[in-house]
Amino acid sequence: MDILSNLKGFDWDEGNITKNWEKHDVAHIECEEVFFNDPLVVKKDEPHSIAEPRYYVLGKTNGRRLLFLVFTVRNNKIRVISARDMNKKERKLYEQTEKDTEI
Repeated sequence: MDILSNLKGFDWDEGNITKNWEKHDVAHIECEEVFFNDPLVVKKDEPHSIAEPRYYVLGKTNGRRLLFLVFTVRNNKIRVISARDMNKKERKLYEQTEKDTEI
């Protein structure tokens, strides 16, 4: 998705770092890794884009952990709002995307 093309890094909120770790055992470094690994599925999160545009990502960490992230963009930086392991439906979609992008 084109939303990522001009971004300049990450903007972390200490509360979200703690929340994602405590609720889902997802470290902020793992969240960042997702954006650098292919394939990356990025979609607009219309139902939750009331106050600001939100997006969700299906991707994998360097350790091949499959994660679902919700983020927004602030000051040309990715601000991760939440992160968790993909559910069964999301994994199926992601695995199909992997197959479709293999060379």
